[in-house]
Formats: sequence, C-alpha cells, structure tokens
Amino acid sequence: MSESQTVATPQRKGLPATTTVLILLCLMYAINYIVRVNVSTAAAAFKDELHLSNTDLGWIFSAFAYPYLLFQIISGWVSDRVGPRTTLTVCAAIWSAATVFMGLAGGMSAMVFGRVMLGVGVSALPTATRAMSAWMPEGKRAFAQGITHSAARVGNMVTPPLVAWLIVLVAWRGSFVVLGIASFGWAILWGWYFRDNPADHPAITPAELEMLPKARSRKAYKTEPVPFFRLARRMALVTAVYFCYGWTLWFFLAWIPQYFLHSYKLRLSNSSLFAAGVFLGGVLGDVLGGVASDRIFEKTGDRKKARRNLVVFGFLCSLVMMIPIILLHNLTSAAIFLGLAFFFAEFTVAPMWAIPMDIAPKFSGFASGFMNSGSALAAIISPVLAGMIIDRTGNWELPFVGSIALLLFGAILALWMKTEEMPSEPSASAKAAVQPAVSS
Repeated sequence: MSESQTVATPQRKGLPATTTVLILLCLMYAINYIVRVNVSTAAAAFKDELHLSNTDLGWIFSAFAYPYLLFQIISGWVSDRVGPRTTLTVCAAIWSAATVFMGLAGGMSAMVFGRVMLGVGVSALPTATRAMSAWMPEGKRAFAQGITHSAARVGNMVTPPLVAWLIVLVAWRGSFVVLGIASFGWAILWGWYFRDNPADHPAITPAELEMLPKARSRKAYKTEPVPFFRLARRMALVTAVYFCYGWTLWFFLAWIPQYFLHSYKLRLSNSSLFAAGVFLGGVLGDVLGGVASDRIFEKTGDRKKARRNLVVFGFLCSLVMMIPIILLHNLTSAAIFLGLAFFFAEFTVAPMWAIPMDIAPKFSGFASGFMNSGSALAAIISPVLAGMIIDRTGNWELPFVGSIALLLFGAILALWMKTEEMPSEPSASAKAAVQPAVSS
C-alpha cells in the first residue's frame, strides 16, 4: 500500500464530507422553513389573545417578506464576496433570536417586528446555493436543490403537528422559544464544520475534490466583481416565473392550516395533520423534480428539456389540481387535490434553483438571490390579499383562483427562459490585446 493510500484511509471513515455538508444544508432548509411557518399554526392560539383579525394575521404572515425581498440580492452578493460559512452562521443567529423574541411578543406590533427580523435572517437561501455550487458536482445540482428543498417541505410538513404538540406542552409562547433555541444549535454546528473552499476541509478526499468545480480562492471572493446588470437582465424572466410559483407557495404555507381549521370546522390537532399531509406532497415533489431534472440532463445534455420543460409541466399540472378545490367542498377531496397541487408546484423547484447555477456558476449566490426575490415579493402580497378576501367574503376557496391564474401565466413565461450558461465578459488584458488588432 502506498503512502498516499495510507494517509487517505482515515479520511474515508464516516460519511463523506460532501454528504455531510448536504445533510447540514438539508437541516438548515428544514429549520429555515419551520421558523417561517410555525406562526401559521400558532395563530390559532394567539389570534384571540392578541385581538387580531384574519387581515391582521395576513400582515403578520407577510411581514417577514419585506426584508426577505430586500436581502435576497444582498445576501447573495455577500455570500459571493465573503463566503457561505460566515454568512449562513450570522443569518441563522439572527433568525433564531427573532423566533425567541416572537414568543415574548405582547401585541401585533411586536409580532410584526419579530417577523421582520426573521425575514432578515431567513434570506439565506442564495447563500446555501453558493455553498452547493462549490460542494456539489455539476451533474448533481438539481438533485442537491431538490433534496434540500424537500427538507424544507419536511419542515413545512412537521411544523403544524409539532407546533400543536408544543403548544399543549409549553403554550404558544414556549413553542417559539423552543424552536429558536434549537436553531441556535444549527448555527454553531455550521460555523464549526463548514469550509468555503472544500479543499480546506480536513475530511475531504482527493476523489471528492476531483468531482467538484475548481474552488475560488479567498482573494477571488473579495476581488472578482459581480456582473450585476448582465446577470439581472439574464435572470429577469426567471424571476418573474418564480414569482408565479411563489404566489402559490406562500398562500399554501400561510393559510392551509387555517383553511382546514375554519373551512371544515376541525380541531387544531386534526387540521394540523391534514396540513401536514398537503405539505408531504411537496416533499415528494421536490425530490422527484430534482431526480428527474438531473436524469434528463444526463441523458440529453439539454438544459431546456431538463429545467424549462419540467417547470412548464409542473405549473400546468398544479393548476389543474386546484380546480376541484373551488368546485367541491369535501374534506377528503380537498386533502387529496391540495396534496397533488402542492406536489406538482414543488416538482418545479429543483429545476428552477438549478438555473442560477447553470447560468452563472461563479455568481450563483447573486443569481439565485435575484431569482428568489420574485418569491419574496409574492410572499408580501399573497398572504395579505388572501386574508382580505377571506375576511370580506367568508369564502376560503376563492383565493385559489389567483394561484390558478398565476401558474398559467408562469407556464407561458417559462417557455422563453434562457437556461444556458451566460458568456463571460472578456478580461481587461484580453480587451487590450484585441484592441490593436481591431484598429490595424
């Protein structure tokens, strides 16, 4: 046995470093969404205590989305400059503190403030994409996005019964405090284990490094400029399509637990289980969407087929599954068709999040942040508008009409998305070298 083989043997004990990083990112996505949507289930407990209407709840649900929209691009830019290790650690600490604060809130204004600070912290998904861009092989990009977003939907799925259980044990205030403290644990673990450059990690193996993209140096993080305007133009249509998806996502996350509770007059424990069943559809959709996208790309090498076509397919199937919700008022059919609608909506997520990494691998933090700003804008409007419609009409099915219309519009827009890598700008030295040849 050679010396290099002897040295490499201890590094292979346990899980590969790339797998461990992916698991940590999955945990982050799950926690990130648990602390976003726990308020939807807890609202049944604090609504009367804080004297709130459905419109007030809509404002609380959407309050996090204002800084979330602003910080999408900022956090993506920061992660491209300073790296995901520091950025995600700080963001996790902020959202953890905000969650604890909400458990101490005495009124609507304090609850809104806590949600605003939460929005600052949970704007970290572009940073996670930046981490994946360095730690995942090109052929596994959609799978990584699919599995991490499925973890987010696992968070959505377990949150209603988890929060209902915590409310029984420690009341609604204690549920926020417990979840906030658990989030702090993840921040500490990430800061200790992760490295911006995979080659710097003590557990990485040469075989893993061989499969990964060439890492950027620390100097490159600080000096290589982000092509803001070129990337913004390239990502504009992708962002509009993601807004259409985000409208349905945030309506579901904010109101589905309340929908089963009030539209079918269920107890909190029962409505939380039905909501969990709907979100389970999203878990499966995220995983299968990522697997299908990578499989198609592996066989065809065509990103339009692997990304764009799956988005169009998912949008159309999702809107079709929502039509029975409007026409039928039946608990069983509602649970089935809502689960299928969410499955197909989430089927599009992995292909969508692979697009920023395809278009701009070196600046995927900024590119994915720009795209996710579309979903963040939808998170501002969708929950509030749904709450207003419900308050004024008493009809819990009517808000689904907006989702159907926007998914159809998004499917049409998606046909024009560009998914191939954006050409690099020539360097200053290259320009100087070309200039004399042009003038001669």
